[in-house]
Amino acid sequence: MIRAARLGIMGGTFDPIHFGHLVAAEEALVQFNLDRVIFMPTGMPAAKAHAAVTSAEHRYLMTVIATAANPDFDVSRMEVDRPGVTYTVDTLEALRDAHGPAAELFFITGTDAVWEIVSWKDADKVADLATFIAATRPGYDLDAARAANESATTRFAIEFIEVPALAISSTDLRARVAERRPIRYLTPEPVVSYIEKHRLYRESI
Repeated sequence: MIRAARLGIMGGTFDPIHFGHLVAAEEALVQFNLDRVIFMPTGMPAAKAHAAVTSAEHRYLMTVIATAANPDFDVSRMEVDRPGVTYTVDTLEALRDAHGPAAELFFITGTDAVWEIVSWKDADKVADLATFIAATRPGYDLDAARAANESATTRFAIEFIEVPALAISSTDLRARVAERRPIRYLTPEPVVSYIEKHRLYRESI
């Protein structure tokens, strides 16, 4: 009997991608016996509609560069190429159509983002389409996190994993570049070179 595919979807702005994202994806891949992890850079993220976000093409290419050496990682242009505001429910429905009803979808995100899920478009559909893997730093109050999910109007299937590298953040990397501070060893070297070549994050914190 052929086992149904187990697909991880690593959603995020990736502005820029860093080792925290990569370690979280690898940890989810192993802990949940996933067949592969699909990195899904957002196109026009609904949650950041009024924020300054680097162009989708730059963010997509940095993600491709960062994941190229891992055969278990793929990068999708699905959200980058979709016109208009990006909604997770549309992405999950498209993946369900592409991989069939038997495929198991696992959406990997940071624990902080989990609390925004209840306000996402069509939260009930999102809850039905995927199990959520919430990556957090060691020491995070997981009991409080689970209690918050239990009390939510829409109940999500959420699994929690601890990822030490999540002390790294994209916000900090952008600030470091703007302040002319180093970002080596926080993101893969080819991503550092890409940021330098295209002079990204020089003017914004």
